[in-house]
Amino acid sequence: MDGQAMGNIISLTAKRKFTQGKRDALERKRKLLAVRKIFRCTHCSSKCEKCGVLITAENRPDLPAYRIPYTFCESCAEEYMDYIDALRGNGDASLYWHNDAWMKVWGTWIEHQGAVDSYLKSKEFEQLLDELKTDRT
Repeated sequence: MDGQAMGNIISLTAKRKFTQGKRDALERKRKLLAVRKIFRCTHCSSKCEKCGVLITAENRPDLPAYRIPYTFCESCAEEYMDYIDALRGNGDASLYWHNDAWMKVWGTWIEHQGAVDSYLKSKEFEQLLDELKTDRT
């Protein structure tokens, strides 16, 4: 083989390392996007956790914060309190749309919030955060 032909041969080891590096970078990006989405969606204190509307001075609930474990706009806070009252058997009959399906929506939403919180506290999610910290150093 002449020198020109040797120059055209691609090292398989170098190619594998390059390909693996690209795969690792894509995997890291995928992990970062997943973590960012989870934190952006679940820990934004300026958005209503239920409907997503931006919370301002005008729509911030006037209800005591200790009664509501979520960040809500005024409308969602009122609906949440209505849901709690209905659970206690003190629902307002004039709010006819607060039917079984409405109760299920709220119950399912609260269950989902609990599932997200459990996931954020899981050893696997903590491992993911540790891996991302390790990758940075």
